[in-house]
Amino acid sequence: MEAPAAPHNAGDLQLTVTSPDQMRELGRRLAKLLRAGDLVMLSGELGAGKTTLTRGLGEGLGVRGAVTSPTFVIARVHPSLGDGPPLVHVDAYRLSGGLDEMEDLDLDVSLPESVIVVEWGEGKVEELTEERLQLVIHRAVGDTTDEVRHVTVSGLGERWETADLTVLSA
Repeated sequence: MEAPAAPHNAGDLQLTVTSPDQMRELGRRLAKLLRAGDLVMLSGELGAGKTTLTRGLGEGLGVRGAVTSPTFVIARVHPSLGDGPPLVHVDAYRLSGGLDEMEDLDLDVSLPESVIVVEWGEGKVEELTEERLQLVIHRAVGDTTDEVRHVTVSGLGERWETADLTVLSA
């Protein structure tokens, strides 16, 4: 990964990822920052690398089960193989009812003891907690084989005010 560009604001970190392996490595690095109670929101076009990043995050957290896109099951829980928190991986793409539909998943119950990663969660999960980490993955659109991704990492809330996000670009 390349060194981060200048942040857009004080809490943002800009990263450039050039391969799926680097995206997985970003997920593994991210896992080192996370603890039970953390909510991570992933945004980006189809094929941007959200699930690839989450796969690396699952590896970094040491959870059981292959991390795959939960598109058709909405949410998948991956218990920890050690003493870390479980990973709850949610794909909110097909949920249109906002927080009402999300409440049916009982994420608020899982949040205190889990790391929750939500793909396509904009406008749907923000009310779960004011403290969250948001990653927006930009890629070239159209008919392209370009593997370059630009990732913006933003920490929101007191939990992330003092977190050293620069370890993600190491």
